Amino acid sequence: MRPQLLKVSSGPARSFSVRQDLVPSINNKWHYHPEVELLHFEKGSGTQFIGDNIRPFNAGDIVLVGAYLPHYWRFDDIYFSLDKNAGVDIRVAHFCENFWGNDFLQLPENKSIKTVLEKARRGIQITGKVKKQVAEIMQRLLAAEGAKRILLLIEVLNTIAEGDHTNCLSSIGFSPNVEESRNDGINIIYEYSLANFKNKIPIDELAELAGISPNSFCRYFKARTQKTYSKFLLEIKVGHACKLLIENRLPLKQLCYESGFNNFANFHKYFKQITGKSPLNYQREFIQVKSKVSYE
Repeated sequence: MRPQLLKVSSGPARSFSVRQDLVPSINNKWHYHPEVELLHFEKGSGTQFIGDNIRPFNAGDIVLVGAYLPHYWRFDDIYFSLDKNAGVDIRVAHFCENFWGNDFLQLPENKSIKTVLEKARRGIQITGKVKKQVAEIMQRLLAAEGAKRILLLIEVLNTIAEGDHTNCLSSIGFSPNVEESRNDGINIIYEYSLANFKNKIPIDELAELAGISPNSFCRYFKARTQKTYSKFLLEIKVGHACKLLIENRLPLKQLCYESGFNNFANFHKYFKQITGKSPLNYQREFIQVKSKVSYE
C-alpha cells in the first residue's frame, strides 16, 4: 500500500496553510507531503495511522507529523452517516521546515524548536496540559493575518518544545529519518545499525565507530538514548517488519528473516512485545481499515 503524494496549497500571499475542516472525508487516504502537519481534533474519533503506528484517536487529540512521514486518519463510520449530531471539527496547519529561511532553525534560540521538528519525523502525540495550550493557540491561528500568523506558529511550536508531554509514534525502523543526537557518535551508530540490522553487529564494531572502548559502549548508549542497544535494535527490526507487513508482498516466515530475526518464535515474541499485536493481527487490522478507503 504505497502512500500518495499530496500537494498542499498555502493559498495566495501565504507562506503556510492553516484551515478548519468540518467534514470527515478531507484527505481521507494514506498519504504524505513535504510539509510538516500540526493537527488538532476538536471533534471526531476513529483510527490513526502514522508510519507503522496504529492507534485510536479521539476529540482533543493533537499530533505533529514530520515531512514525508505517511499518515492517515480514518473516522468512525458514524461520521459518514446522516446523523447530524456526529460532526467533525479539525484544525490543521501545514508548513515547510524552511519556509522562514534556511538559517532560522540554526539560531541558538531556536534549538528546542529544531529538536521538536526532528522528533516529528516519527510523529509526535501531544499529551497532558500542553494540549489545551496548543489548542488555544491553533484557534487564534485560524483567524490571524499578516506577521501574526508566523508569530503564533512559532509560539505553538515553542509551547510543544517546552512541554514534557510528547510521545513519539512511529518506530525508528520505519522511517529513514532518526532523531538527531547531540553526539556525533550516536548518529554514526544509528546510521550503521539501520544499514546492517539484518546481520549480527558486534559490540566491538559499534564501539570503534563511536570512538569508545567496548566495555563502555552499553553505558554510553543507554545514557544518551534512555534504552539499551538491544532494545533499539529490536525496534529497528520490528519497524522494518511492520513496513513489510503493510506492503504485504512476502510470506510471513520470509518476512521474519528479512527483518533480521533468526527464528520465527523470537520474531513473533518481540513483535508482539513492541507493538502489542501479533504480526498477522497487525497486518489484518491495517488492511481491514485501509481497504475501506477504496470503496468510498
